[in-house]
Amino acid sequence: MVLANILQSLSGSVNGVYIGQMLGTDALAAVAGMFPVVFFFIALIIGVGAGASVLIGQAWGAREPHKVKAIAGTALALGGLIGLGAAVLGESFARPALVALGTAPELLPDAVAYARVMMLAMPLLLVFILYTQLLRGVGDTVTPLLALCLSTTVGLLVTPALIRGWLGLPRLGVVSAAVAGWVSFALALAFLWVYLRRKNHPLAPDAELLRALRIDGRLLRAVLRIGVPTGVQMVTIAMAELAILGLVNGYGADATAAYGAVNQIVNYVQFPALSIAITASILGAQAIGAGRTERLSAIVRTGLLLNAVLTGALVLLGYALSRWLLGFFITTPSVLVMAQGLLQVMLWGSVVFGMQAVVAGVMRASGTVWVPTGISVASIALVQLPAAHLLSAHFGLPGVWMSYPVVFCVMLALQSAFYRLVWRARRIERLI
Repeated sequence: MVLANILQSLSGSVNGVYIGQMLGTDALAAVAGMFPVVFFFIALIIGVGAGASVLIGQAWGAREPHKVKAIAGTALALGGLIGLGAAVLGESFARPALVALGTAPELLPDAVAYARVMMLAMPLLLVFILYTQLLRGVGDTVTPLLALCLSTTVGLLVTPALIRGWLGLPRLGVVSAAVAGWVSFALALAFLWVYLRRKNHPLAPDAELLRALRIDGRLLRAVLRIGVPTGVQMVTIAMAELAILGLVNGYGADATAAYGAVNQIVNYVQFPALSIAITASILGAQAIGAGRTERLSAIVRTGLLLNAVLTGALVLLGYALSRWLLGFFITTPSVLVMAQGLLQVMLWGSVVFGMQAVVAGVMRASGTVWVPTGISVASIALVQLPAAHLLSAHFGLPGVWMSYPVVFCVMLALQSAFYRLVWRARRIERLI
């Protein structure tokens, strides 16, 4: 799962490298301005996938494959509807949204063009992300890895070809990465369709799954019981990023470009941390489904240890290689120095972020979601955003990044207190 998430990050990072190196800093800033909007819709689908994968994990642990497909059908139908809604909204409101975010006027034409194409690709992107989440619910992490290998490879080839107009293709400039994403997600979904059917996979798109591809009210409520709080948390993160981006945009286009480059590096550290947390949640759900709740404490301990070792090692690498890594995305020396300083301010907080995610993930596997979500939402709204404003007023642009480790530490303290003092004393039972 860590390898799959690194590949998922690599796809976006490679596009950032191509745009930054081939089209320049302004083009990179135009693309970076769309990041929080894309993340907003990805956050919704991650919420749906989190709820569905917990239920699928419990059904799989209880050895009920027909229930697994019924849950998957409802989740995929909902994911498709969210993707279509994103495409319609993106086409209609891309320019007003980017203006509201404070996108620099000189970046606006390219940013709007990129946003519209990217949002049209959203149905494919969201269904692809959701399908890989569902596969992990039955313990399959290899198939998502293979699909992401294909998607990343296609992106590596198509993006520069569209930027330069190679092989007789049109030169599309800043929208090249979005068009390449559309192609790569379509091919990855086609691969999943063929590969899963040939493997007779429990989540293969066979007649039974296709019949289940509809909104089942009872299953939808069960998915949303977990998915809505998780989605609320992710949407809150996205909205906080919009507010953070508004602060960053106030410092000019160079700061926006640095924001995009720093996010690329941080993703490589935080996605593996999230992978460990998701794995802990899935294993917890399967243990609950199998009636082996005594294993939950061991799953938490192992997740925390893995996070400390793996995420900690990646943080050290990030510090050691920060200038070299950021140089892939940024060619302007002054912007590179700015981005390096910002990365060094907040990267260490990713270890703390991963630890609180493990604790919350195992609690989510049992259906306990509102309190962990409430802790995260309250921490973001009442700690991170005020801290970002206060610290930026005092320290300038680096103060915005100081707010990240501050909020991660608060989250870890509160999640751990609830886990130790309340959750461990509860009776854990299956949800479905």
